[in-house]
Amino acid sequence: MKKYILYLSAAFLLASCNDGFLDKYPQTSVAPEEFFKTEEDLELYVNGLLTMAGPGSYLADQSSDNSATTGAIEIKNIMTGSPSSQTITGGWNWGTLRNINYFLDNYTKATGTEEGIAHYVGLARYYRALFYFNMVKRYSDVPWYETTLSPGDEDLYKPRDSREMVMTKVMEDLDFAMANVRESVPTGTPDVWAVKAFTARVALYEGTYRKYHTELGLEGSAAAFLEKAKNVSLEIMNSGLFSIYNSGNPESDYGSLFGAQDLVGHPEVILANIYDSNKDRGANFNTVIFGDYEQSPSKDLVLSYLMRDGSRFTDMEGYNEKVFVEEFQNRDPRLSQTVVYPGWVRQPDATPYIQSLNKNFTGYHQLKGYVNSIDNVEVSSDDFPVYRFAETLLIHAEAKAELNELSQGDLDMTVNVLRQRAGMPNLEMAAANGNPDQFLTSKYPSVSGANQGVLLEIRRERRVELALEGYRYDDLMRWNAGKLLENIPEGMYFPGLGKYDMTGDGIEDIILVDKDSTIPVGDDKEKNSLGEALIYYKAGTIDENVDVFLSDGENGGNMVTETKERNFVEPKYYYRPIPIQQVTLNPNLVQIFGWE
Repeated sequence: MKKYILYLSAAFLLASCNDGFLDKYPQTSVAPEEFFKTEEDLELYVNGLLTMAGPGSYLADQSSDNSATTGAIEIKNIMTGSPSSQTITGGWNWGTLRNINYFLDNYTKATGTEEGIAHYVGLARYYRALFYFNMVKRYSDVPWYETTLSPGDEDLYKPRDSREMVMTKVMEDLDFAMANVRESVPTGTPDVWAVKAFTARVALYEGTYRKYHTELGLEGSAAAFLEKAKNVSLEIMNSGLFSIYNSGNPESDYGSLFGAQDLVGHPEVILANIYDSNKDRGANFNTVIFGDYEQSPSKDLVLSYLMRDGSRFTDMEGYNEKVFVEEFQNRDPRLSQTVVYPGWVRQPDATPYIQSLNKNFTGYHQLKGYVNSIDNVEVSSDDFPVYRFAETLLIHAEAKAELNELSQGDLDMTVNVLRQRAGMPNLEMAAANGNPDQFLTSKYPSVSGANQGVLLEIRRERRVELALEGYRYDDLMRWNAGKLLENIPEGMYFPGLGKYDMTGDGIEDIILVDKDSTIPVGDDKEKNSLGEALIYYKAGTIDENVDVFLSDGENGGNMVTETKERNFVEPKYYYRPIPIQQVTLNPNLVQIFGWE
């Protein structure tokens, strides 16, 4: 039976404050001297601060080149509209920080062991670091507050603090948390290893961001963050507490992590967000995740996977004109554990699923995060891996590569551990550097030097291993690769009108007809050799009244999801403006990087 923690609610203490202005204590609170008395009180409060990623992260790649989306995603709206501080009004919310600082202002009133109190303070500072990291990613320079403010406090009207100062404070919070958070904690809450996993993530992000974003003028401090990422990730690796799950079955070992009902004690999971609908803690994202409602995986993501023998799919002649069944032949097994493959069977059906082709979608369906079941309890009870060891390995490899310290031995204990789980050949440093992949060099022109080839392959490995888990947008931002978002995601390729096998058995399942065709009904539909009626779609261009949009219309091409031109303005669109209402309240908040 699944273990789980009964989350203690501190709602009577913590307000959900979205006024965006630090002008009061939590709206519903008891006097600090009446509440902050014991370690148990501190635990209760800190449990109310619990913040973790969940299965909604399987939808987050809609902001990246891994997915197409019909949703009103912020970055897509920015690139296709006329964004300003008057139209981008979300994100400047400080209620969470107020609640954290309220704890840090009052915990000294409680009595208890020094170690116990330090543990809860460490957790609070971890949550504050998490809050500020997200704010810095969005705004860069933000006001730093480490006490609870009251109406009339002058600091309510302070200007933005520099990114350099804020991130120094963030790392101080994380250093304290790493030194004081316990290793033994209630199931489903962060322990010291979760704090270290997050610290390594933050350090890699900030180090690479400073290296590749010259507009900040902070390149000189990038190495210190990369050193931190390298060292903390190595601590986790050397702990011996975590390992990559590998039962010797490369066709399923990777994917098993993302359909697991119970990740407690899983060797690869540093922190799990636990779900159990029988305990009133369920989450069902199946409808959106699958890929025929709002989002669908992109062809560019599919192209990124290597062949099973380690060779590059994009080195093959005509790679971009291979049909769906061909694309999945002899590929990295992680592809078929991430994206629905030919021959996959969807419950409760007994026969292979036939791709559902819809307007504005790619034709591909997302398998990662999708629970292949008709049992609503099962669908709603999959645990989510908040921090997994695979990310730690990739952080270590990338940090060492960026520091020009990478060796083949480093690859063997990081990237190649992941490849071995997938049944893939090892990444050889000399071979990668001797022949950098042109498909990748065109994406990341800022990567150069003697380690260009291997660094590009580490970026590929990160995209593949962490695909559709919500990492890709942040990666593109820190690598200064926002221009890739100008490319409108496309879908699977069809050479033209006609019949196509979609299940891999060599028997046609669908037929594309022209826009003027009359689609037959009932027994008038053409049948395949199995006696099954073909599924009909009208195909044409995006401006025609058809079912499937193709780049060359009736002459074929990739499936088209949209055509509205995108423009990623650099460096402006790596950041967001402070909403105009907040600037009106506090004129000292000056917009940066061209925002108005």
